[in-house]
Amino acid sequence: MMCTKRQILLLSSSKVHGFEFLEYAAQDINDLLNQNKVSSVLFIPYALSNHDDYQSRVEKPFKHWGYKIIGIHTQEHPVHAVEQAEAIFVGGGNTFRLLKKLYDLNLVKAIRKRILEDGIPYIGASAGTNVATRSINTTNDMPIVYPPSFEALKLIPFNINPHYLDTDLDSKHKGETREERILQYQEEEDASTVLGLREGSSLYIQGNSAILKGIHKARLFVKSKQPIEIEVGTDVSYLLKE
Repeated sequence: MMCTKRQILLLSSSKVHGFEFLEYAAQDINDLLNQNKVSSVLFIPYALSNHDDYQSRVEKPFKHWGYKIIGIHTQEHPVHAVEQAEAIFVGGGNTFRLLKKLYDLNLVKAIRKRILEDGIPYIGASAGTNVATRSINTTNDMPIVYPPSFEALKLIPFNINPHYLDTDLDSKHKGETREERILQYQEEEDASTVLGLREGSSLYIQGNSAILKGIHKARLFVKSKQPIEIEVGTDVSYLLKE
């Protein structure tokens, strides 16, 4: 998968214990936007129901950093807004709700073209990270609505599990662990690799290069292999060749 123009930052979450909203990723966000001389960011709030409130929350850090936030929900023609965007930020919430809205408004192909062909920056957090991947099969969210497909933007050729949680060996909870659920997904014939991003970890993709960033390690699930730990700073560009 040769996509030399893509510039993508995928965050496990926008909220991390001990940090303000998006604070842990501030340097990476600013580096990405500054190197592209971005002045305004198109914000896609569809993962939550109260779009205006969500935009207000997102505007606070971005305004502090010197960027104007444009809520796509305030635009008369969403596809045109994507076509004119300097950069796109897709926030977290419910992944099924988000993806359904992207399909309903014919935004899937429009966003994909802007990122993979035109090379504008894409920043995703949680659900916004899920929809950037091959499919939303490894989201943690409940299917509160039904999108026409689980296939997502396919900006990268594998899946991510945001908010990845390690097994608590002292817990008395007997339900399935996150690792067990991911391994169950990989029992399916068409399952892909899954990168489990713990809160505070992120993936930075530039062209055909990918590096784990943030403040915590990630856990990598390759089908038919034992899961492994990925240290911050590790080059995982090989995942883009899947």
